[in-house]
Parts: sequence; C-alpha cells; structure tokens
Amino acid sequence: MKKLLICAIAMMTFTAANTFAQLTPQPSSTQSIVQDLGLGKISLVYSRPDVRGRKIFGGMEPYGAVWRTGANSATVIKFTDEVSMEGNKIPAGEYGLFSIPGENEWTIIISKQPKQWGAYMYKEADDFLRFKVKTEHLKTLTETMTLAFTNVTTTTCDLQMMWEHSGFTIHMTTDIDAKVMARIDSAMKTDKKPYYEALIYYYNNNKDMDKALAWATELEKDKNFPPFVPKLWKARILLRKGDKAAAITTAQEGVKMATDMKTDEYVRLNNEVIAQAKK
Repeated sequence: MKKLLICAIAMMTFTAANTFAQLTPQPSSTQSIVQDLGLGKISLVYSRPDVRGRKIFGGMEPYGAVWRTGANSATVIKFTDEVSMEGNKIPAGEYGLFSIPGENEWTIIISKQPKQWGAYMYKEADDFLRFKVKTEHLKTLTETMTLAFTNVTTTTCDLQMMWEHSGFTIHMTTDIDAKVMARIDSAMKTDKKPYYEALIYYYNNNKDMDKALAWATELEKDKNFPPFVPKLWKARILLRKGDKAAAITTAQEGVKMATDMKTDEYVRLNNEVIAQAKK
C-alpha cells in the first residue's frame, strides 16, 4: 500500500511538472547526448541534479538503494547496435539505466523498462543485466551530476558518472570487424570501389598491407582525390611494411604535391612519415 501511495504521488508530481513546464524551468535540467560507436550510436537522456550543499551519496541517495542515475524520469540509454558493457553483451534497443551506490562499488542495472518516473516503479524482475564497477572517489566537487562519454575510439568508449565526490566508469566495446570486412568485400565487387575507406580501415586495423598498398595505387588514378592524399597513405603503408626507402620517396613526392597546392597539413603529415622512416 505504501509503495502504491508513493507511485501515485510520483505520478502527480510528473503530471504537475509537465503541466507547468513552460511556466518554470525544471530544477534539474535535462541533457541528451549522442555518441557514435562502431557502426552505430549510443543515445543517453537524463536529468542533472545539483549538490546545493547537500550530502548526496550515503545521505540523500542512500547506499544500497536503487537510484534512477539522475533526477526526474529515470535515465534512458539507447543502442542502435549491439554493444558490450564490461564484457556483457547488450542487444540494440532502449533501456533504463539504474544504479545502486556503494562506498566501494556500484551496481549498474540495465532495465528492460526505460520509461519510468524515478525508481518508484522499478522491479528487479525487469532487469536485463546487472554488474558491478568500482567507486571512484573524486578529489574536487562536481556540483552538477554529469554523465559523459570519454576515451572514445572507433570500437570502444567509457561512460563516466560524476557527482559530488563520487563516480564510476563503465567500459563499452562493440565488435564490428566481421561486418566491416564483409561490407568491404561486397563493395569491391561493384563498379564504384571504395579504395579510400577500405585502405584506411585496413591500415588502422593492421590488416593485409599488400591489399592496402594495391588500393592506394589504384586511388592515385582517381582524379577526384588531391594527389597528395593517396601519396600519404601509400607512404604510411610502405613504412608499415618495412620498406623505409620507398616510404621516404613516396612521402617526398607527397610533400612536393602538397607544397605546390599550398596544403600545409599534408606537407606536415608526409614529413612525419619521412621522419619516422629515418629513425
């Protein structure tokens, strides 16, 4: 009965907040973030409470109790492609991001029910996943609760939470190699071959450098590309293959082309290859 009463009060608060949303600002502002990861995107929507002189974790937000990981509506996280959180696979979809604060560790909860006001209607039976992360003790005060994507690469990123003097980090990854390789193989059978995108993926992921070199040579024939662009990648690939002399010669050609076309960035980049090859 008590839980039903709390839920009813929460719903009335939610209704009132929406009714007067245009008259007064929400005390906790809403933030929406979209982060590219692999071939997909991660979207995050949450409300950002302030400390305002209060004791937050172990006080207003007690240790051991489920928290909405924000204010107002429960935090919502959406994946357009499969990701792994701390090694746990999560299919594409929309989820609620709940958490349980702890002095030394946090329990992170991925709920199958994303649309909730607070954590009043939270049910453990709706959990898709639970895992633990270490509590991070922050030296400086974070006044406004913050969720942020950090340390982002093409296939990895961290989701960090910081508020008051506490925080946590969730490591996320996505496995796209098989999909990308299949796409490249398929595209190379068409009339419009994606030499540029393919050679960069092969170079960045240390794939077959002989193939990448052949694609760079083909790209040199493409009049749509400034000539110093394929020269740079060809020089990088030759250096990766261990042919330093050819890498230097190719990069020097790139420097001359970029200088003639007054493109300082590619002068610098080709010179970087020459400096590395001379080490």
